[in-house]
Amino acid sequence: MQIGMIEGHTRVCGKSQGFLGLPLRDELLNVEGIGPVNQMVSAWLPTPQELEALNAGAAVHVKIWGNVPAPMLVEVGEIPA
Repeated sequence: MQIGMIEGHTRVCGKSQGFLGLPLRDELLNVEGIGPVNQMVSAWLPTPQELEALNAGAAVHVKIWGNVPAPMLVEVGEIPA
């Protein structure tokens, strides 16, 4: 997957640490029973080979460094104009 430029990004993380940099859009959610929660949204674009594999039924794997994952969602974004 290639890092995409998320629409309305509010910051880029990791670039100053030598990584490629991950554009993020911060959003504030009001979660029932919890209250306001920040979520960070990034965009990822499959390569042609990955898109072919996804269309053939391959799964999307999400890898998280460390031992305790934070709550997360994996969704499909809007079709580009």
